[in-house]
Amino acid sequence: MTGPVTPPVTPPVTRTGGRPVVEVRDLRREFVVHRSAGGFRRTRHRVAAVDGVSFTISRGECVGYIGANGAGKSTTIKMLTGILVPTSGSLQVCGLEPTRQRARLARRIGAVFGQRSQLWWDLPLRDSFRLLGAVHRLPREAWETRRDECVELLDMGPFLDTPVRQLSLGQRMRGEVTAALLHSPDLLLLDEPTIGLDLLSKESLRSFLVRERRERGTTILLTTHDLPDIERLCERLLVVDHGQLVFDGPLAGLVSRVGAERVVVVDLAGPGPPLADIPGTTLRSVEADGMRQHLAFRPDETTAADVVAAVAARVPLRDLTVTEPDIEDVVRRLYTS
Repeated sequence: MTGPVTPPVTPPVTRTGGRPVVEVRDLRREFVVHRSAGGFRRTRHRVAAVDGVSFTISRGECVGYIGANGAGKSTTIKMLTGILVPTSGSLQVCGLEPTRQRARLARRIGAVFGQRSQLWWDLPLRDSFRLLGAVHRLPREAWETRRDECVELLDMGPFLDTPVRQLSLGQRMRGEVTAALLHSPDLLLLDEPTIGLDLLSKESLRSFLVRERRERGTTILLTTHDLPDIERLCERLLVVDHGQLVFDGPLAGLVSRVGAERVVVVDLAGPGPPLADIPGTTLRSVEADGMRQHLAFRPDETTAADVVAAVAARVPLRDLTVTEPDIEDVVRRLYTS
C-alpha cells in the first residue's frame, strides 16, 4: 500500500438490545510530526492517526479490530481507555467518557497488551493477583473466587507461586488475561494477546475467551494479526487503513469480497502426478517429483476437510498443513477487489 485510499465503507451491521458498550462518533486524533526541510530546517505537519472513525459495539459482542501496522488501531485503543485525548469527535465506553471519567472507567474495563505487563515482575503470580485485588478494592472473597476460576480454566496451578520473571511467555500471558478479568469487567480490550505464543498456548487462551464470553457475556475488542484468532473468537470485523474505517461486517463477507485463499500443502507417500483437478482448488506448485503439492482454495467455495478428503481418495497421504491468508494480505486485497 503506497498511500491513503478510501474505498467505500461496508454498511454497519444493525444491532439491538440495550445501550452499546462502545459508542464512537467521528473520532479523530492528530499528531504533530517534524520533517526535514533541508539543512537544519524542520517543518511541522499535522498527521491524522485516526480520521473520522465511527462504530458501536453491543454488549456481549466479540469484535476484531484489524489493519496493517500504523493503521490507527493502537491509537484508537488508547483513546477508548482514556490514555489519549481525541482531537475531535466523541466516544463513550460503558456509558462513561474515557478521559474525563478515567478512574471510574478503569473499574469497568480490562486490558491485555501483548508487549506490556500489569504483573509485578519479581513477585510470584499469586501475589500479583492479590495486589490487583487491592488496587481494584475488591472484597477478598470476590477476587479469590474469580482468581481460582481462571487458575482452573487456564491450568495455572503449577506455576502460581513462580515469580513472573521466570514464567514462559505462554504462562505469563495466561496470568495477564486473569489479571485483566479479576474485577469482572464489562469490556475486555485485547491487543495482540497471542503474539509469540506456541500453538497449544494459543488454543488454550482462545478456548478460555470463548467460554468467558459465553458464560459471563463479556464484551471483547480484539486487535490481532493472527487470522485464526479472528476465526475462533469474532463474528464481526472492523478494518482500518490510514486511520479510516473501510469495512464493518463478518469475516466471511471480507474474505468473500477480497477472494482470499487458504492453501493446503499435502505431502504424498511417494511421487505422484500433479493434482490439478481437485474440485474447488487451484494447483499452486508441485515439488519433489509431486511428493509435495500446494492446493489453494477459497473458504466460501469449499473447506480444507473436503480438499483433504478428495486428495486422500486419490493418492496416499503422508502429511499435510493448512496455510492461512495473512491478515495484512487480506486487508491489502480489499483495495484491489
